[in-house]
Amino acid sequence: MNTSNASLARWIDEVAQLTKPDSIHWCTGSDSENEQLIAQMLERGDLIKLNPSTHPNCYLHRSHPSDVARVEHLTYVCTSSREDAGPNNNWMAPDEAHRKIDSMFEGAMRGRTMYVVPYCMGPIDSPYSRCGVQVTDSPYVVINMRVMTRMGTEALRRIERENQFVKGLHSIGDLNPERRLILHFPEELSIKSFGSGYGGNALLGKKCHALRIASWQARQEGWLAEHMLIMGVQSPEGRTHYIAAAFPSACGKTNLAMLVPPDSMPGWKIWTVGDDICWLHVGPDGELRAINPEAGYFGVVPGTNPSTNRNAFEMLRSDTIFTNVALTADNQPWWEGLDEGTPVVDWQGRPYRAESGPAAHPNSRFTVAARRNPIYSSLADAPEGVPISAILFGGRRREVAPLVYEAFNWQHGVLIGAGMASETTAAATGQVGVVRRDPMAMKPFCGYNFGDYWRHWLSFEQRAKKLPRIFHVNWFRQDASRRYLWPGFGDNLRVLRWICDRCDGRVGAQETPIGYVPHKQDLELTGLNLDGATLDALLNVDADAWRKEIEAIGAYLDEFKPRLPNELQDQLRAIAAKL
Repeated sequence: MNTSNASLARWIDEVAQLTKPDSIHWCTGSDSENEQLIAQMLERGDLIKLNPSTHPNCYLHRSHPSDVARVEHLTYVCTSSREDAGPNNNWMAPDEAHRKIDSMFEGAMRGRTMYVVPYCMGPIDSPYSRCGVQVTDSPYVVINMRVMTRMGTEALRRIERENQFVKGLHSIGDLNPERRLILHFPEELSIKSFGSGYGGNALLGKKCHALRIASWQARQEGWLAEHMLIMGVQSPEGRTHYIAAAFPSACGKTNLAMLVPPDSMPGWKIWTVGDDICWLHVGPDGELRAINPEAGYFGVVPGTNPSTNRNAFEMLRSDTIFTNVALTADNQPWWEGLDEGTPVVDWQGRPYRAESGPAAHPNSRFTVAARRNPIYSSLADAPEGVPISAILFGGRRREVAPLVYEAFNWQHGVLIGAGMASETTAAATGQVGVVRRDPMAMKPFCGYNFGDYWRHWLSFEQRAKKLPRIFHVNWFRQDASRRYLWPGFGDNLRVLRWICDRCDGRVGAQETPIGYVPHKQDLELTGLNLDGATLDALLNVDADAWRKEIEAIGAYLDEFKPRLPNELQDQLRAIAAKL
C-alpha cells in the first residue's frame, strides 16, 4: 500500500477492480519519474522531441483530430436535484451517470498502467489550497499535471493529514467521440472523465476541479472559485495594486496577465500571479485575498509572438509541452501569428498545405511552469495570497460596451458580471463569432445554478469588511469598417492605471446610466496616436443600444427564476429608468 489514508487506498482498490490495469504507479512528482515518462512517450511516438538548440526540453504532442477542445455538450453536473445544477449546466442524475460511465470504465485500462496522481491546487502550505487525486491511464496527463499543479509526495502527505480530497477518475478509453463523457458529482467531490485526452477534459485539476467542483465547495465554505487572472500593477512610485479579471477563453487573459508596459509609460511594472483561475477568500483583515490554485499555464498558443506577448513568447523557448502546433523543417514549433519560420508539417502530422486550413490548430496549446514567466510574482507561492483592489469583467464586444466603466456599487458590479457577453472563440467546440452571455466567464465552469451563484456573490457584502471595486473593460470595440478603435496589448496598461487611480481615490469619473466612465483628461494617452473622435467613440454610452442590451440581459437572467436574486432585478430596473 502506498498511502496511510484508508479511504484513498480503498478508492484506488475499487478503481483498479473496475478498470483492470496491468500495473499501478503512484506518482511522486520527481524529476526521474518525469524523465522516465517522457522517454516512454518518445519511444511510443506520443511525444516528439523539438529542436534542442532552439527549444531545449520542449516536446510536441498531437491529440486525436476529434479531440481538440472542451466538449461542453458532453460535460455534465450530476446533483441529486436538477434545479441545483441549474439551466447553465447539462444535468444527469448521479445514479444514472455513475452507471453510464462505469460501464465505459469497465476493463478500460487493460494493457495499460494506472497512474495515481496526488496533487494540491494552490501553495502546499496555504489554508486556502485544496487537494485532489487523479487516476489516469495517460502519461501525457501525468506530465502535464506535474507542470499545472503541486503534484506528488508533498500533496499526498497533506491529503493524509486532512483526509479530504477531490476524486478524479480519467481514462482516454479508445478516443471514440461517441464514448466520451465528462461528469462532475459536486455533492461527492468527485469527477469522472472518459474518452478524451484533451487538456480541459483530461487534466482534471484544471477546469473540472479548480472551477466546477471548487465553485460548489466555495459556496459551502464561504469563498469564491473564479475563472480569473490575477496580476500586480506597480506604479513608478512603487505602489502595487492586485487585480483579478474574468474574460471568456481566448479573449486575452494570458496577454493581460503578462502585459508589457508601453515605452511611453516608464517605471510601470506588471507581475503575474495567475493567468486563468483565481480562488478568493476573505482574509483575517476582512479584505478579499486571492491565490492562484495552478502552478503552470495551459495557454492558447496561436497569436503569441514578441509583439503580442513578449513574456509568454520568451517563456515558451524551453521546458514546454506543445499540443497540436505545426512543425518547421528543422523541428521547431510553429503556429499562426509567428513572424519567423515556415510550417512544413501541420498539427495532424501531414505535409502542410495552405488550402487544408491552419497549420496549427486554432486551439493549440502550451503547457509551461509559471516560474518560467519573466514577470512571475513570488507572491504566487505566498500561503496568505494577495489582496485584491479591483475585479474586472470583459469580453469581445464590437459595439455597445465602452472601453471601461466602473460599477456604482457591489450589487451593480455583480449585475455587470452576470450580464457580460462575448463573441465565441475556438476554445470551445461550436460556432465561432456568436455573441453569448457568459456570466463572470463562468458559463462553462460554474458547478451549480447561476441564480444561487449570484446570490453567493451578493453575500460578500456581509462577509467582507472591504470589497474590491468592480469594472467592465472592452478592448475589442470596432468601427463600421471593423477597424479596432483601441490598440490593446501593452496599451491596456493605460486603462489599468485609471482603474488603480480610481481605487486610490485620485481621479473622478463621469456618471452615466450604466456606470462611471473616465473623463478623457484622466486617461494616460501619451505616445498614442488616438484622435478625439476615436476616443469619444471608445467612451460613448449609446442609450438606444443600451436599452436593447439591458432588455437582453433581463431576458437572459429570467431563465434563472425563481432562484434569480431580487437585488439583480432591482439593479436592472434602476439602470433601465436612468436610460
